[in-house]
Amino acid sequence: MKVLVAEKIAASGIEKLKEEFDVDVKLDLSPEQLAEEIPSYDALIVRSATKATREIIEAGVNLKIIGRAGVGVDNVDVQAATERGIIVCNAPTSNTMSAAEHTMAMILAQARNIPQADSSMKQCKWERSKFTGAELYEKTLAIFGLGRIGGLVAERARAFGMRLIGYDPYISEERAASMGVELVSDIDEILAQADFITVHLPKTKETIGMFGAEEFAKMKDGVRLVNTARGGIYQIEALADAVRSGKVASAALDVYEVEPCTDSPLGELPNVILTPHLGASTSEAQDRAGEQIAEFVAAGLRGEMVPTAVNIAPVSPEVLEAVGPFIGLCEDLGKMIAQMARGGVESIETLFIGQLAETDTRILKTAVLKGMLSVVGAESVNFVNADYYAEQRGISVSETKRAHTHDYVSMVQVKAKTAEGPAEIGATLVGKKNEPRLVSLYGFDLDMLPSDYMSFFLYVDRPGMIGKVGTVLGAREINIAAMQVGRKKIGGNALMGINVDTPVPADVLATIVEEAGIQDAWSVEL
Repeated sequence: MKVLVAEKIAASGIEKLKEEFDVDVKLDLSPEQLAEEIPSYDALIVRSATKATREIIEAGVNLKIIGRAGVGVDNVDVQAATERGIIVCNAPTSNTMSAAEHTMAMILAQARNIPQADSSMKQCKWERSKFTGAELYEKTLAIFGLGRIGGLVAERARAFGMRLIGYDPYISEERAASMGVELVSDIDEILAQADFITVHLPKTKETIGMFGAEEFAKMKDGVRLVNTARGGIYQIEALADAVRSGKVASAALDVYEVEPCTDSPLGELPNVILTPHLGASTSEAQDRAGEQIAEFVAAGLRGEMVPTAVNIAPVSPEVLEAVGPFIGLCEDLGKMIAQMARGGVESIETLFIGQLAETDTRILKTAVLKGMLSVVGAESVNFVNADYYAEQRGISVSETKRAHTHDYVSMVQVKAKTAEGPAEIGATLVGKKNEPRLVSLYGFDLDMLPSDYMSFFLYVDRPGMIGKVGTVLGAREINIAAMQVGRKKIGGNALMGINVDTPVPADVLATIVEEAGIQDAWSVEL
C-alpha cells in the first residue's frame, strides 16, 4: 500500500510508516497537483494547509484513510470521505502536554507579573516594588473541565502545593479524587473559593458565554483567570469591565471567538496577557502529532480499529439489517442518561433483551456511548472512538444480553451508576414503522414517544399533581404535546413524563418542584 505525506511531519513518523508501506513525501502540492497524484495512494496525511476537499477525495479512488496530524479536521471534507467509506482520523492528544504547560505558564506569568516587569525593564526602568507578586503555594485553583488537559494541569498545580477544586458534571468524585481534585457541583460555591480559575471545556451551547458579569461578581476579589481552551467561554466585554474594576486582578487568554484576533477590549489592559493561540505550538507537540498520525494511519491500513477516527466505521450488511433500526434509539438513550444522571457517570451498562440478544449488538452499545458523550462534550465523538473516549473519562462500560422478554420482541435498557445513585431507561421499537417508545424509567412503566424536548417528574401520587405541573408550564407559555404517568401503586411514588414543544428552562423546572412538591425533576433535550 502507498501513503502520500502532503505536509511536513516528524521524521520518526515517516520512518514508522516506511516499515510497512511505500511512502512518498510531496510537499507544497497545489490542489490540481494533489488531485492528479492522489489516485495511486491508499492513504493521505495532511496538517492544516492542505485541503482534502470533496474533489480530492473523489479523485482518490484507492483511498482508505486520511490522517490529519493535529487536533481538528476542519480542512478535510469528512462527509465526502464517509460517503466513500474512507476513515478520517486525527491526533487529538498530541498537544495535551503543551496546552497544559502553557496553562501553567499563564498562571505563573500572572502571579509574578512577568510580562509587565519585562516591559518595564525594556523601558530602562527599575520598578521592583511595583511588581510584587503572589505565591501559588496554598492558593486555590479551580479547574473547569477535568478531561485530559484539565487532569494534566491538576497534576502540575499539585506540585506547586495548590489546593485543587474542580467542576465537571460528567466525571465521578472518585475519578476527580484520583487527580487530587475536590469535585464541587455548585458553580457559585466554586467561584467564591477560587484564587485562580482555568477553563478546559469544549465549545458547546452551554459553555459559550458561560462566564459573564453575574459570574464575575460572584468570584473572589482579586481572582486570576486563564483560558487556553476555546474562545468565548469568558464574555470578553464583561471580563474587561471586571478587570478594570479590580474584581478580576488579571487574566490570560490564548484563544478567541474569532481568530486571528487583532482587536480586543482586553488589549488595552496592562494586567491582561494575550497570546496568539500558542497552546499547541511546541516542537514536541508537532513531532508527537506526526508520530501519532503515522500510528493511526498504519492501523487503518491494516484494517484495525482507529481510536481517533471522526467518522462512522463500516458495519456488515447482516448486522446493520438486524440492529440498524435501533441505532438512533440507542443514541437518544445515551443522550437521556447523560442528562438525567445525578453526578459524574462511573459506569454504563447496556442490556439487550429478546431478539436483539441473538445478534452482534456492539454498535448499539457504542451508539449509547456516542449519545452520552455528545452531551458531555467530547469533541468529534463517533461510532469508532466512543469507547476510547469513555475509557479516557474512566467510565466502565459493560454489555449484557437476555434472550427472553415477556412484553416486547426486543428491548434495550441503559443503566448508569453515579456517586449520587443509579439511573435507568428502557425503550423499544413498535409497529411496522419501528416507532420508538420509552417503556421504563427508574423502574416505572411508561409508553412514551420520545421527542426533542421532554421533562420528567418524580412525586408522591396524589390528586391534582398533573394540574399543578400544567399550570406552571402554561403560565410560561410552554405547550404540552403529550403526557404519560407511571406508578406502582395508588398513593405511592409516581413518575410523570411530558412531551413539550419548547425547552423547559431550569428556573421553570425549579418552580414546578417547589410549587408542586415534586421530589425530583429532569429536563431532557434530544
